[in-house]
Amino acid sequence: MSNTEAAPQEILCETDDNCVGVEILVPRQVPLGGPRAMDVRRTLPQRQRSLIGAWCFLDHYGPDRVGESGGMHVPRHPHTGLQTVSWLFTGEIEHRDSAGFHAAVRPGEVNLMTAGQGISHSEFSTPATDVLHGAQLWVALPDRARQMEPTFEHYRPEPLSGPGWIMRVFLGSLAGTASPVTTHTPLLGAEILLEAGSTLSLDTDPSFEHGLLVDTGTLVLDGHPVPQDHLAYLPVGRTTLALVAGDKPLRVLLIGGEPLGEQIVMWWNFVGRSHDEIVGYRAQWQAEIGAEALPAAGTDTAVPRFGTFPAGEPAPLPAPALPNARLRPRD
Repeated sequence: MSNTEAAPQEILCETDDNCVGVEILVPRQVPLGGPRAMDVRRTLPQRQRSLIGAWCFLDHYGPDRVGESGGMHVPRHPHTGLQTVSWLFTGEIEHRDSAGFHAAVRPGEVNLMTAGQGISHSEFSTPATDVLHGAQLWVALPDRARQMEPTFEHYRPEPLSGPGWIMRVFLGSLAGTASPVTTHTPLLGAEILLEAGSTLSLDTDPSFEHGLLVDTGTLVLDGHPVPQDHLAYLPVGRTTLALVAGDKPLRVLLIGGEPLGEQIVMWWNFVGRSHDEIVGYRAQWQAEIGAEALPAAGTDTAVPRFGTFPAGEPAPLPAPALPNARLRPRD
């Protein structure tokens, strides 16, 4: 998924160990673009919290009737320095990328695309989709992995179940099960369903930060109610999580990971380490799609950083204009 904001802000992501207890992050509405723009609810990044482990971006959308919202229509766009994680509750999305991968995103199956040094891809809800509902997340790659070749992985986790709950672990390990999907920092990603009034206690890694996104129902966490569509943040140091469902069935996405320990600058669809890197990525993308000439001192496009696409695809998304000032870190 692309960040389609016309004036995206630069974000500095860094470890923040000043938070204690439960922090509730409120979503903001962001349109995906187009005449019938499908809105998404964005809970990461925010000014007060940019990272949970290496998770740096979380969009939550639906349930949307595609005939009314227009569905997901995100033409080819670039990424650097990150992994995209797609997880659906209902509907289907067609993924195509410049590394040659073409796959469907379906409920209960994770698709993970590693951008590395650079990739471009498109995402469209399929004609068979009536209701689209899911989440798109990004993971920042550590410095040692961010220039790797792009790749793609698909995995369907087997559900675990117990009294009043079902769980699908799609990244990392939890409750005695582990995902084979490749991550480059210690991470966790899981979907958890609880019946109304049920409680689930989980043993967790105390070196991890955690986030819990409420999709449906109301979560009670440490006595704090977490409303639907909100994200609860928990700092490192916890060995257990006790999830309590309210009077309706509950579905949450649990994410977590060790603090990244690196500063990253994120602007539009790029993750880099400096203003100059981001400027270079934008210039090369604009040159590769023929939107702007590459500056004389710019990067050589003889080997396209963002790859090539089949003919006949919708026109790629041009990058927004850079701000007038240098991209500066934000706390």
